[in-house]
Amino acid sequence: MSFDITASGAALEAVQRIVPQLVSDLVASRIAGQDPTLWGADAEAEAAKRLGWTEAVVVSDPLVPDILALRDRLRAQGVDHIVLGGMGGSSLAPEVITKTAGVELTILDTTSPGQIRAALDDRLATTAVVISSKSGSTVETDSQKRVYEEAFRAIGIDPIERVVVVTDPGSPLDVAARTDGYRVFNADPNVGGRYSALTAFGLVPSGLAGVDIAALLDEASSVAGRIAVDQEENPALILGAAIAGTRPLRDKLGIVADGTYIVGFADWAEQLIAESTGKLGKGLLPVVLGTDAPELSRNLPDLQVVRLVESARATEEVEEGEIEISGTLGAQLLVWETAIAVAGRLLGIDPFDQPDVESAKEATRGLLDSTPTPAPPAFSESGVEVLATDAALTAKGTLPSAIDALLATIPENGYLSIQAYLDRVQLPQAERLRDLVAARIDRPVTFGWGPRFLHSTGQFHKGGPAVGVFLQLVGAESEDLAIPGRPFTFGQLLRAQAQGDASVLADHGRPVLTLTLTDPQGGLASILGTLG
Repeated sequence: MSFDITASGAALEAVQRIVPQLVSDLVASRIAGQDPTLWGADAEAEAAKRLGWTEAVVVSDPLVPDILALRDRLRAQGVDHIVLGGMGGSSLAPEVITKTAGVELTILDTTSPGQIRAALDDRLATTAVVISSKSGSTVETDSQKRVYEEAFRAIGIDPIERVVVVTDPGSPLDVAARTDGYRVFNADPNVGGRYSALTAFGLVPSGLAGVDIAALLDEASSVAGRIAVDQEENPALILGAAIAGTRPLRDKLGIVADGTYIVGFADWAEQLIAESTGKLGKGLLPVVLGTDAPELSRNLPDLQVVRLVESARATEEVEEGEIEISGTLGAQLLVWETAIAVAGRLLGIDPFDQPDVESAKEATRGLLDSTPTPAPPAFSESGVEVLATDAALTAKGTLPSAIDALLATIPENGYLSIQAYLDRVQLPQAERLRDLVAARIDRPVTFGWGPRFLHSTGQFHKGGPAVGVFLQLVGAESEDLAIPGRPFTFGQLLRAQAQGDASVLADHGRPVLTLTLTDPQGGLASILGTLG
């Protein structure tokens, strides 16, 4: 499959206006040559150590035989189930890679006690676990490693035989894992987590699960030459200009996947775009949309629609103002990474830092250390405890009125973010909330599972344009799960993450309505009924 991109309307105008300048400025060849000066003096230091992804295909190719050899050894030992403990780019890239390939991989990018317990109860005796963390200090990933080590020992299996580590060289996890004797794969430290799809972070769990990772790298290689050349047909320059150059800027990016040839790509692209561009009060908000999403029929002036299609059509056949892209998964990954780097230059921001991600982590750590008494709810109704950062949202004392009050605060250029700190295996119907709310309002609606979105769109919510309004759903699960060697449980960690993020959002002046589901199934049904 070739890689094609077609733009129309305002997006096409942006391409025609901006791409010639990008070509004149040698942007494509300078990205390929890892020139850190492209994003300005303030970004140069960070960019100098974050451009390794441009060589990921070449650097990662030697990893393939080692990954396949380990896969064969595990299979020979009877291992038929791979679990991935990782957050952000460490989980979202393997998720789209394995889903698209039709290969099973259990993703644990959560601190939900029920979801983790369900994974532990699933074929543990024939399971191997990939623990994946760039920093080597991610609290969620460390907790997942601890609980699996204890579970393996409890059934007489040495964790060293079943736990595989992926991390940067010299990280705390790297040092500890090697000391303990674990199998470790190091990734290029000059690649940020959201740009790591074609490094060890994407390849190790995908390859162990059964994906043809050599073919994936070949797909990326097929387009690598095109996106490194300074020419107007460069698809990465076209995409970057189309999404970041419209006048006025369409700063909500609706990503629609037509068909099933690539599965879950929008979720991966969401973290790449939001974390790369959402800062300094600027950014592109990615909005994952189904083919029948309400926003697509609303003609929202600030929504730029991008469709992933099996075959891109000619400009005159594309819906007015939309963008169509077709290409293999490996090619899409590399083109989008480059395009977002281009978008960063056009927006005047550093696409490689994430200054606001740490704030929520610090708030979580503070709550875990001090264990304050939770604030009492403003009121409770139908298995839902209701609390808001602004008392005016809960003044009328009913669930429907609180939701209506929150929706009424969305500015005309704003958006609603639904953040579900729930067990997504047991409560997948929570995702229905997105379309139900979008059908009621004329603004884009995003949906994120907590805490995984904290490692992706969390940066945009705090550092991007101050136009977001937030609906938190927090599950009060009946059974908690201890984290070995830690003074807090998974349930306490999950609640602290939700509460910490809400406090940081409130500090940034963003309205937050928190609905705690004391009865997760019943409470969610009440909320769905209220919105339906």
